[in-house]
Amino acid sequence: MATIKLKLTRSIIGTKPKLRATIKGLGFTRTNQVVERLDTPEIRGMVTKVRDWVKVVEAGN
Repeated sequence: MATIKLKLTRSIIGTKPKLRATIKGLGFTRTNQVVERLDTPEIRGMVTKVRDWVKVVEAGN
């Protein structure tokens, strides 16, 4: 199944709890961390919701 690599580019200090929960749900624990997730519609929706904080580094096969 296809995967995508995501990078947390901004700190979550001062963000609303719902936004923090979305970022934690993606698996981030610190700034500039890169995580790899399956490329599913659910993950894409979460990335869209936090698009100011998360950057798609690579979309693989």
